[in-house]
Amino acid sequence: MDIIFLGGLEIETIIGIYDWERETKQTVALDIEMAFDIRKAAETDDIQYTLDYKAVSKRVISFVEGSQFFLVEKLITEIAEIILNEFDTTWVRISLNKKGAISGATDVGLVIERGEK
Repeated sequence: MDIIFLGGLEIETIIGIYDWERETKQTVALDIEMAFDIRKAAETDDIQYTLDYKAVSKRVISFVEGSQFFLVEKLITEIAEIILNEFDTTWVRISLNKKGAISGATDVGLVIERGEK
């Protein structure tokens, strides 16, 4: 299996359960891995046969910037659904980091995998 990835994709959004979080955008950082067979793209050197990671990133950025979820669990699940349903991939792993959410910790978040490897 081949994996195409986006690392350190930082996006500003409204996320959280506290009053101040509903008024102030916070940064979430995403690492996204997507299963995709790159053999035909490698053979032909033609972008039409690969997963366009620029299109994926633009779609995810647009979605996250426009969202206002309370829980990171909801946000990350919705991102996974978009990638699986709108792009030609059968498996995705996403790490979401809500930097600074916990005092004393530099990183906090979660990792999910969806689909078939």
